[in-house]
Amino acid sequence: MTSHYQRILLKLSGEALLGEHGFGIDPAALQRLSSEIASVVDLGVQVAIVLGGGNLFRGRSLGALGINPITGDQMGMLATVINSLAFRDTLIANNIPAKLFAAHELPGVAVGFERLAAIEALNAGKVVIFAGGTGNPLVTTDSAASLRAIEINADILFKGTTVDGIYSEDPSLNPLALRYQHITYETALSKQLAVMDLTAFSQCQAYKLPIRVFNVFKSGSLQRLMLGDDIGTLVSNGD
Repeated sequence: MTSHYQRILLKLSGEALLGEHGFGIDPAALQRLSSEIASVVDLGVQVAIVLGGGNLFRGRSLGALGINPITGDQMGMLATVINSLAFRDTLIANNIPAKLFAAHELPGVAVGFERLAAIEALNAGKVVIFAGGTGNPLVTTDSAASLRAIEINADILFKGTTVDGIYSEDPSLNPLALRYQHITYETALSKQLAVMDLTAFSQCQAYKLPIRVFNVFKSGSLQRLMLGDDIGTLVSNGD
C-alpha cells in the first residue's frame, strides 16, 4: 500500500482525548488514537500533530470567574502541553518514536519549537507533536495547526472532528444539512463555516495548503485518507 501523502499535520481537539469521560484524558482514547497514528506511520507517512486543550480548560469560558481572557488563554496553552505530554508518552509506549516541541521552551519538559529541528525529527521517522499553540493568547490551536503545517511544508492539514466533514448547517440541529464533499477556501470564509478558525482557513488559502475535515472517531479513517479515499470534506483552491 502506498500513501498519497509524504508529510501531514493532524489537528485534534482536546475533546478527542475525552473518550467516555466528560473531563480529562481517557487512556483508552489515547490508545485508540495511537493505533490510528501507527497505521499511517507504517505506510511511511511523516506525521505531525497539534492538540487542543478543551478537555481540560477553555480559557475564554473562565471569564465568569473573574479570570482575565489573556490569562485564560495562557491556561489553555498549558492544557495543550499536558495533552501533548500524555500523547507523546502513549506513542512511545507503543513503540512509535515521538518528539515534543513547545511554542516556548519548558526546561525539563519540552524543547522550544525550531522549524529545522522539527523537520529533522520528521525525516528521522519520529511523530512530532507541537504543544502550546503559537505561544500567544487570542490565537486558536486551529491557527497554530495551519502555521506549523506551513512551516514544516506539510502536504495537507487534516482536521479530525466528531462529524464526517463540513456541513452547510450544524447537522445536530438540522438533519437535512448538506455535507460538502469539496469546497473552496473562499466558500469556507464567506459562509464563515465554524468547523475551523477563519484565520486558519486564510493562512491555508495564502499558502495553497489543502485541508481535509473528517471524523477521526471512525476507526481506520486516517489510514483510508492516506490511501486516497474521498471521505470527509476537502477544502482547497478548487482545482
